[in-house]
Amino acid sequence: MNCPVLELTEELIRRESVTPNDAGCLNVLGARLERLGFQLERIDRQDVSNLWATYGTQGPMVCFAGHTDVVPTGNLDEWTSDPFIPTTTSEGYLRGRGAADMKSSLAAMVVACEEFLQGNPEPAGRIGFLLTSDEEGPATDGTTAVVEELARRQAESGKLEIDYCIVGEPSSKDTLGDVVRVGRRGSLNAMITVHGVQGHVAYPELVNNPIHYTSRLIADLVAADWDGEANDYFPPTSFQVSNISAGTGATNVVPGTASFQCNWRFSTSTSAKQIEQRVKQLIEDLAMETSIEWKLSGEPFLTNHGTLTRVTSRVIRTMTGVETDLSTGGGTSDGRFIAKLGCELVELGPINRSIHKIDEEVKIDDLPRLKDLYKGLLVELVSY
Repeated sequence: MNCPVLELTEELIRRESVTPNDAGCLNVLGARLERLGFQLERIDRQDVSNLWATYGTQGPMVCFAGHTDVVPTGNLDEWTSDPFIPTTTSEGYLRGRGAADMKSSLAAMVVACEEFLQGNPEPAGRIGFLLTSDEEGPATDGTTAVVEELARRQAESGKLEIDYCIVGEPSSKDTLGDVVRVGRRGSLNAMITVHGVQGHVAYPELVNNPIHYTSRLIADLVAADWDGEANDYFPPTSFQVSNISAGTGATNVVPGTASFQCNWRFSTSTSAKQIEQRVKQLIEDLAMETSIEWKLSGEPFLTNHGTLTRVTSRVIRTMTGVETDLSTGGGTSDGRFIAKLGCELVELGPINRSIHKIDEEVKIDDLPRLKDLYKGLLVELVSY
């Protein structure tokens, strides 16, 4: 099969770009973009590689965004083939780490631009690429670094640096284009330590059991209504406990502390600060002594129905016959950083069934189709 998207995807998979190592992927992609006339700018920070590439100087900006880094392979013995040797299966899939998340998207974006600019060398708008090697890791020096620079320029010029952003995250569920992300929930983590009084279990009057208080607090946190109002785009805020730690190991000792880690996935109906205040109030109501370490992984964001969502739905319907679901499900993505620039943003990519798993793969027939979707968006957004 002579498919330029397949060939470029294979070239990227061969590079062992385990986060935050880019392994030269940006050089490969940058060289292709530079040949098209893109202006390249590296905005690296710490040990993270970041590329900001632009084509054109006038009109609205359509930005393709994504990451070259991949998650670790896991146990190599469990893979059917070497995860960094792209392998074509008899079922018509391309196997390799990053095949779906998201080196195939990056390849499709670049080839889409090559084909589009060949017929439209002077489009009515601008095209951009925002690429990083720090999405699967801490995500502190990747897209955030580029967005900070773009925000500074935006403040100086008074104009949007990015009008429309297409993130190549693997959004599809069962068939290409059936799900497009238009937002993501926020993610707030906490380590809550409940303080009590250690002592012998046979003398309850001399102890204050933090495990008992912890169980009451968890029950109240599970029962709490965190939103206060319905949200047409997001499910209700969820609270989950992921780890609990307490005890000395002895059966006859009440411990002095009990700790648990927990997470809130929250919508635009609330905020991290409101959640923190509510937790503080629940603790005060129980008259408990606690210490809390908070970590905000990402704020929620939402692209309201507008030009980009209408165009995306239309392009998918025209090219595939699929009626797409505009969803806010899933975990976090770098879209949460880019959305702060005020642009319309969607996430559109391949089927996500195998991402982060052993034998990650992408359907080969979907590669040119994904390229055509990206090209169709360019035709709709910057041709006229």
